This record gives sequence, C-alpha cells and structure tokens, in this order.
Amino acid sequence: MPSNNKVTIGLIQTACSADPAANLKKTLAAAQRAAKQGAQIICTQELFRSQYFCQSEDHGNFKLAEPIPGPSTAAFQKLAKKHSVVVIASLFEKRASGVYHNTAAIIDANGSLLGIYRKMHIPDDPLFYEKFYFTPGDLGFRAWQTRYAKIGVLICWDQWYPEGARLTALQGAEILFYPTAIGWHPKEKKKDGADQHGAWETIQRSHAVAGVQQRGFPQRRLLHIVDGIVAGEGEGPLSPDPKACGLLVAGEAAPVVDAACAALMGHRR
Repeated sequence: MPSNNKVTIGLIQTACSADPAANLKKTLAAAQRAAKQGAQIICTQELFRSQYFCQSEDHGNFKLAEPIPGPSTAAFQKLAKKHSVVVIASLFEKRASGVYHNTAAIIDANGSLLGIYRKMHIPDDPLFYEKFYFTPGDLGFRAWQTRYAKIGVLICWDQWYPEGARLTALQGAEILFYPTAIGWHPKEKKKDGADQHGAWETIQRSHAVAGVQQRGFPQRRLLHIVDGIVAGEGEGPLSPDPKACGLLVAGEAAPVVDAACAALMGHRR
C-alpha cells in the first residue's frame, strides 16, 4: 500500500450496445479518461463487451466469448502500461470447446497479466440464466499484489456469500472489487425492490465490517460496479462515505474516488 495510505479508484459503468467491438472501444475510452483523472486502479462493470445476454438461453450467445489472454486483455494491457494503472476487466471467457467462464482479468500497472478469477457462484433465476453459460470457477478465491494495493476480485453473485469475501481477506486483500450486473425483475420492483436493495446493501456492509473486525486491516473497503441492464437503471452517485462501512457504489458516469484507509478505520473504532 502506498505510504500516504490512499488509493485512487476508477469505476466504469457504461450503457452497452449489441456491438462487442464498440463496447470495448467505449470502455477503453472511459478507462483512459479515468486514468487521466488520476485513477490508479480501474474496474469495469461485469461482462462489459456485450449487453447482459443471460436474460435468455441462446446458444448463439456463446460466440461472444473470447480466450484469455485474448484481444480484450491485450487492449487493456496496452492501456495499463501506457498510463501506469491497474485494470480489472470482466470478460466472457472461452476456456475450451464447451467450457466457458464468467472471468475477471487482473492487469498490473506495468501491463502484465497477473492472473484471473473465475466466478464461483452461478445464479439461475428469471432473467439471470447464468448456469446455461458459465461453468463454476475452479481457481478458488485469490488476492493479488498490485503496484498500488493488494486486491481481491469476486464477481456479482459471489457478493451474497460471506465465504468468498472472508477467504479473500484472509489472504491480505486490502480492497475487494465485485464487477456486477444486477437489477430488479421489472415485475418485482414495486413490491420487493426496497427490501431487495436493503438486503443487497446489508450484505455488502457486512463484508466490509467483518473484514476489518476479524482481520484488523485498516484498509478494508468494498467496491461495487453496478450495471442495471436488467432493470434498465443504474445505481445512484458514488458515495465514499466512511459511515457506509466501506461500501462504494458507481453511478452512471465513470467516477474516480480516493479510498482513504485511515478515515474508514477511524469510524469503525
């Protein structure tokens, strides 16, 4: 962790089209803007290269997958090296014929590919038919030492399970990133939306609180990139408020925020 105990985070959220190449270009441009604003670690939303295709079971969507390393990781490695930034890129990985994963690639500030995390918890709910597409991850929960902080990366549905956050924190992760595609089912929002959002926020705060109390790390924060593609809505503006127990949520822009460890720990004491 830098000696000034502060890391500048860039969270990218964009609207996606049906054109993967255009989505990649748009996300790269947003990452470059974040880097120019001073971001040191940049994270994309979940599966940014396409619209959220898991709303239906369609074999044609497997053509959206790509290998890792592949064209997207190469593009972000080039950007990371040029701007000296760490990048977390969420991708639809084709591991082998018939084997696909929901994967995040972790790229260090020198452009090297540090490794990947494959989503472990795979949902199968109305408009979230992910088990049709993704094989559960086989690499376990990991933490990576980057130039600016030791980070852990999990993906979306992993957020509902305390084990992932805990095991990642035990490896020394100072920041947890969760690229996410989440929203309300349109028919459920009016009746259950407030309760669902409350449950979501509570579990995120609990990860942050438990990470500090059980490990003693003053740097424990929780960062979410939210893509409301299912509901057609994004979350509100990013709020780096220590009283939120380390929960930061990206809005519709590509916000850049300083994550100050001392302020968070001071509140928890």
